[in-house]
Amino acid sequence: MNKTGRLYGLGVGPGDPELLTVKALRILRAAPVVAYLSAKAKKSNALSIVESYLDPRQIMMPLIYPVTTEKLAPPQCYETIIADFYDAAANEIARHLDVGTDVAVLCEGDPFFYGSFMYLHDRLSTRYPTDVVPGVCSIVASSAALSAPLVYRNQTLTVLSGVSPEEDLEARLAQADAAAIMKLGSNFEKVRRVLVKLGLADRALYVERATMAAQRIVPFAEIDPASVPYFSMILVPGARWQG
Repeated sequence: MNKTGRLYGLGVGPGDPELLTVKALRILRAAPVVAYLSAKAKKSNALSIVESYLDPRQIMMPLIYPVTTEKLAPPQCYETIIADFYDAAANEIARHLDVGTDVAVLCEGDPFFYGSFMYLHDRLSTRYPTDVVPGVCSIVASSAALSAPLVYRNQTLTVLSGVSPEEDLEARLAQADAAAIMKLGSNFEKVRRVLVKLGLADRALYVERATMAAQRIVPFAEIDPASVPYFSMILVPGARWQG
């Protein structure tokens, strides 16, 4: 039986190339094929993070999303289109693995924390040897950028998606010791309404593109909702403990 290649899911961190782990860097440099996901006509953020570490002899495999956040006219279905895309991307990666070639798939942040690699992992990990290398995720990167400890002692951190319905956000935040709210963008105004209603606005901290060259920290009360990018985060740190 022929030996297959090994699949690697590499967490490349939140944006700063120096936050790439030593292990991820070693595997990245040794990989004959490097795959990365990207939106149409846009440069991959994950690729931008590791670009300076790559060798021209490596084979680059762009995996271009057919759709991202745009609205689709019926009868088109986002879930079906994306599922078909991941099927095709997995098949493309498998062609290299089948002939014994290792493939490293880049993933911003951590591969298993809202990482796109998980969908490829679901399709390939039962057929090929697979290693996943964790990366620095956006929550801890944002906490460091804001110089804000998140949770003390026995406090619980609640991670929320800004895409969630307003009533769900309110119910979960009302019970949270501390919170990180991701996927803001056009959802920012909804999230702000909830934080104000719950009396949490004074504790809320905002950062966009944490650790990237374009990192920006803005006082919560001064944020223009129209300017909030997808790569932004609101943290509501836990109450400080005087230990």
